[in-house]
Amino acid sequence: MDNRTRVLYVALLVAGLAAPAVVYPIFLMKALCFALFASAFNLLVGFTGLLSFGHAMFLGTAGYICGHAVKVMGFPTEAGILAGVAVSALLGYLVGSLAIRRQGIYFAMITLAFSQMLYFIYLQAPFTGGEDGLQSIPRGKFLGLVNLEDDIAMYYFTFAIVLFGFWTIYRTVHSPFGQVLKAIRENEARALSLGYDVDKYKLLAFVLSAALSGLAGATKALVFKFETLTDVHWHMSGEVVLMTLLGGMGTILGPTVGAFIVVTLQNYLSALEGWVNVITGVIFIICVLAFRRGVVGEIAAFLKKA
Repeated sequence: MDNRTRVLYVALLVAGLAAPAVVYPIFLMKALCFALFASAFNLLVGFTGLLSFGHAMFLGTAGYICGHAVKVMGFPTEAGILAGVAVSALLGYLVGSLAIRRQGIYFAMITLAFSQMLYFIYLQAPFTGGEDGLQSIPRGKFLGLVNLEDDIAMYYFTFAIVLFGFWTIYRTVHSPFGQVLKAIRENEARALSLGYDVDKYKLLAFVLSAALSGLAGATKALVFKFETLTDVHWHMSGEVVLMTLLGGMGTILGPTVGAFIVVTLQNYLSALEGWVNVITGVIFIICVLAFRRGVVGEIAAFLKKA
């Protein structure tokens, strides 16, 4: 990591710590959860080259499991989050074990099929609340001491979780394991010829991405105190693709920037109702046509030339 990058990360950390003083904490927490979700998705598509159209199943599954564990089973907040992450990771292993046998659009369609299957299961399952969703999820207390019902305390708890998720992704990408993932993305046949067990690496990447998506989903359920079918719908899977491409696929900060852009548009243009999707779609088209590398990718390319 060069000095310029280190300064940028420190500045972002300071901005994150100071943000609740000037911006509504619930909005910030929503953006942070989606930033982690998009970053987890980017680990799979941007660094491994596997496009999933069903990643919402991990976000929503963790939300339902965490909410049920905390509300109905009386789990502490930390245990509820861990339960959500564990189930998402297990689901990622099961789905990934089948999906990685195919490539390209076939891989994407398999993930979409599993996601839609889970959507209809959650629609009928009694513990999810069906169309009404899982309501009144208690936030609890962190380590039994800090009351997370307070929005400011919940913000810093969420911020710490997201920082952990980003650190995990950063360390993964810059590790020997991450270099193998990039090799698979660039030329899978060559990576295979060099003796790497490509399927094992792809499955590990899929499970890690699922677990981190679950971490985002469990945290989001606690932030809003409810979980609904929206988080497992295919629209959510499409939304995370938009966030990643808009910010810059294959970059560390790109998905975060993309998530903040999309969440900001949804929040401040909500009065326009259905037109929000139209405006977001137009921005996406412009980005794809004019900024192929996304916002962060184009900025990085410009700084390299400067």
